[in-house]
Amino acid sequence: MAKETPRAKALRLLQQLVRMKAADDSGMANCATCGKSVHYKDADGGHFIPKGSSTRWALEECNVHLQCKGCNGFGMKHGAAAQNYTIYMIDLYGKDWVEHMLATKNAVHKLYKADYDDMISEYKAQIKIHEERLK
Repeated sequence: MAKETPRAKALRLLQQLVRMKAADDSGMANCATCGKSVHYKDADGGHFIPKGSSTRWALEECNVHLQCKGCNGFGMKHGAAAQNYTIYMIDLYGKDWVEHMLATKNAVHKLYKADYDDMISEYKAQIKIHEERLK
């Protein structure tokens, strides 16, 4: 198995963190796009703006929210999940912020190994707190 890149590790940890943060103390949370109640371990950390290799928003927590696997997979490409995600984001952050995100979605955001290392350390610290809460 190939070694996980710092970017891939940061993405994986961010997705885990947002799922844990969304969960109540019993581990249950609602999908951002369909509202289905799922256990955070059985959910995905879905990106509003896809996590392309250089997108400005790939590693921003405001871009990642808990989604059920159906919405994050098939639903984002072929169903109503993308439209529902837009409504969710507007309700959560406001129309101006969502328009800003969309307008800058193709902006290149160069990160260095030290940036990823900082993110990884911060995500791990926050995950540890939520692991205690979700025991």
